[in-house]
Formats: sequence, structure tokens, C-alpha cells
Amino acid sequence: MGTKMGFMVDSNRCIGCHSCSMACKNYNQLNPDIVWRTVYDIKEDAYGQPTRITMSLACNHCEEPACKEACPTNAYEKRADGIVIHHEERCIGCEMCVYACPYNVPQFDKEKKKVGKCHLCYERLDEGLSPACVSSCPTQAIYQIDVSTIGDGFENSLPGFPDPKITKPSVRFIKPSIVKKL
Repeated sequence: MGTKMGFMVDSNRCIGCHSCSMACKNYNQLNPDIVWRTVYDIKEDAYGQPTRITMSLACNHCEEPACKEACPTNAYEKRADGIVIHHEERCIGCEMCVYACPYNVPQFDKEKKKVGKCHLCYERLDEGLSPACVSSCPTQAIYQIDVSTIGDGFENSLPGFPDPKITKPSVRFIKPSIVKKL
């Protein structure tokens, strides 16, 4: 099995500060209404008792990317390392990828009339740097991983997340450690 790059998100460390989403917006110079990384509140009782949990999510760089399959202009490329890249210059703004992605990741930019999405900062990775979101996280809740080497013991889904069997996402989660009230 070859390299399969993705993200690991540790729900015990995410404090919902949005540093990751702001770093993504700044690095990629996104228009104000576009977000490629979002911090979500997980339903309070998702793990059996009231707990505040936030989770930072972006493109899952799926093994079988629905966005790539739906694109009529081949604007998507899946690199040998598993990163799914969108080539804006090939995009005609039809939004087929937006509708195809079960995670609602690709975003249509009304000003550019093109779609865009997280590309795992592949330019930074190629230079030996971490993605902007990873570098900015003050609690190290996000990091890039090679999914093919991390082994078992990590979740590939969250409460409310679409079935991972659909596209086989390359994101893994460390579940929250719930402290029970005595």
C-alpha cells in the first residue's frame, strides 16, 4: 500500500478557537464567505452525556473522491500520495462536485464563479512544512498523517458524519475521553 495522506483530529485537544480555519483562509487568500476548514460543535449528547466537543474538519481526501468522479472537466486530481487537488483553471463552476461530496466540502466562490476546496497545503508539504491549519493549532489538535501507516485504534467517523464506506475518507479521529460525573 502506498502513501495516503490525510488529517488526524484529536477531539480531546480541540478547544474550538478557529485558529485553524483562519490560518487556512489567510494562507489560501479565500474570499470572506468561503471556508475550507470549519470548526463544528458536536451534538452535546452524542457520546451519552452532556459534553462540549468541537471538531475541526476540512476535505477528507477520500480514497474514492465523489467530487472527482462528478467533475465533467477533470478539474480534480488525486495525487500518488492520496491528496485530492482541485485545479481551478479547469473548473467551469457547474458545482457538480459540490452536490456529489457527501461531506459538503467543495465551496462555490460567487466572485470567481469557480469551486475550491482544501488541498492539504500540498505545496507546503512538498517543501517539508505542515499545512497552515496544522501549524496554527495552539493545542496540536490537528496533524497530517499517512493513513496507510497509522494502524487501527482510530475512528474514521463522528456522530452525524456520513457513512465512511461511501468514499473512504482519509481523516481519522481520536474520540473524546468523557469524564463521568460522580
